[in-house]
Amino acid sequence: MEMTSNKSMGLLDEWTLPMGPKDMKVFLSDDERWEALVRRDPQAGGDFVYGVLTTGVYCRPTCASRLPNRENVRFFETCTEAEKAGFRPCKRCKPDAPDWKQPQTRAVLKACRMIAEADAPLSLKELAHAAGLSLFHFQRLFKKIVGVTPKQYAMQERSNRIREHLREDSTVTDAMYHAGFGSSSRFYEKATATLGMKPSAYKNGALDMRIRFAIVPSVLGLVLVAATPQGICAIDLGDTAEALKEELHRRFPKAEFQAPDPEFAAMVSKVLTFLEDPHRGRLDLPLDVQGTAFQRRVWLALQEIPPGDTVIYADIASRIGKPKAARAVAQACAANPVAVVIPCHRVVRGNGQLGGYRWGVDRKRVLLEQERKETL
Repeated sequence: MEMTSNKSMGLLDEWTLPMGPKDMKVFLSDDERWEALVRRDPQAGGDFVYGVLTTGVYCRPTCASRLPNRENVRFFETCTEAEKAGFRPCKRCKPDAPDWKQPQTRAVLKACRMIAEADAPLSLKELAHAAGLSLFHFQRLFKKIVGVTPKQYAMQERSNRIREHLREDSTVTDAMYHAGFGSSSRFYEKATATLGMKPSAYKNGALDMRIRFAIVPSVLGLVLVAATPQGICAIDLGDTAEALKEELHRRFPKAEFQAPDPEFAAMVSKVLTFLEDPHRGRLDLPLDVQGTAFQRRVWLALQEIPPGDTVIYADIASRIGKPKAARAVAQACAANPVAVVIPCHRVVRGNGQLGGYRWGVDRKRVLLEQERKETL
């Protein structure tokens, strides 16, 4: 597909897809979806999935599998709907993983980059126009691919900027304006939900923040699980409890650490179950992780790698729209605060070697071997 430069929008290393609002089709009725399936229409790749009653499998409409009989086909807007109906994802086309080659997926990714790199908040109309979609279809497609609405994603990106500037700027006021908040009232209105703690507490090493934690044995050695009232803030692996405690205190030097209560013990149990079987999908627990905007984009892309698969650092760089940032991707992997839940162990070097791993190459090897074995 031909690509054209888009320097006028002020985006770095940005490319725009040569499409207008009428160039993307919308497949709303089952008849339209069936026709697209018969044609294997590439424009339908990210718009819906279909399940086959005789096999119990659901696929992308562009899947190379044999065309099923019409009476055995059921259509769904999302993978979640298909799985709730009892279908499992096809191993050939992997409909539950983003297809980064689809124009619609790339248009949404472009919108994510625009949000992340804009100096001021962008309207839904501006984002939809840049994607070449109607307001309704853009919002629906964005939430389907990213998992949240454009507004929610923009709020998260701004929270990333707040975290960056609270670490770097001399005052909370400076951080507030550098992150794009026009007034202090709007900032403090959102601050607790954004940071998981008050801005001043975050800047001062989580001063007076309550963090529960526990260290328990696991299949990967000792694991430390820590959580703020907002969610899990650390999953760390190590050989000794002392080293794990030291690292937790280094990250949150002024926090008030507490022993686990029954509610937190249940969270730890879920984490251990997930570590033993990552094929269960994403961990169904809230996270309160801290990272720059770039790191968060890398971590989001990592969570889309299915268990048993591996990619190289350059792949992740391309997926987030920064094809020359493979080294920075590796650094973001090394800064991952929650082991396995954000699966940085699934990223390897371009020559096929395992590469580094924050928690040791031996653990990385064990994780990959376990996931591949369970995938077979």
